[in-house]
Amino acid sequence: MTAGPSPAPAPAPVRILVCDDHAVVRAGLLALLASAENIEVVGEASSGEEAVALAARLQPQVVLMDLQLGPGIDGVAATGRIVAESGGGVHVLVLTTYDTDTDVTRAIAAGATGYLLKAERPEELFAAIHAAAQGRSTLSPPIASRVMAQLRSPAPQLTDREQDILVQLGQGLGNREIARALFISEATVKTHLSRIYDKLGVDTRTGAVAVAKERRLLR
Repeated sequence: MTAGPSPAPAPAPVRILVCDDHAVVRAGLLALLASAENIEVVGEASSGEEAVALAARLQPQVVLMDLQLGPGIDGVAATGRIVAESGGGVHVLVLTTYDTDTDVTRAIAAGATGYLLKAERPEELFAAIHAAAQGRSTLSPPIASRVMAQLRSPAPQLTDREQDILVQLGQGLGNREIARALFISEATVKTHLSRIYDKLGVDTRTGAVAVAKERRLLR
């Protein structure tokens, strides 16, 4: 009797680095990923700087990256450095609770392969990790829908300073208070407000905040 074909070897597990500044969240992710097939966590980081250093040393296939990381560089900056320093060899999959258009745009522009919300089911996360390891993009459905909407009707691009002022407006601050908070003159505040109104197609402070929230332009 001739022997049958040998079974194909099992694929090597996807090597993954987890970056989140909350220890409890990291522990939960590590426990969850330990239950997944063909996924191996090779390291964990609690800051952007640590993620950059570990990615360079451990060379994971995928970095699971939160965006808000406390003191130091944020997830977007860490993503950009990891992608640049690895020459695209390390893929970054954003996993976050933040879903503003600004966050999504910045992360993708920095080189993130995918963008998932923490509300996704574990099966979706596992599938996204395997897709990212192959360089394929995955977006949470709400994010994908908004990306398509932006392509059809691009959202106005606000500068960092304009975003800062919008945040202050949302807190009900007047021009003088905003000027003091941001260490700029009232005249500069008025100039930025005029540009914000033009970009958002409004003529009141309340309208500007409402449109910014509706279009998820605030960080």
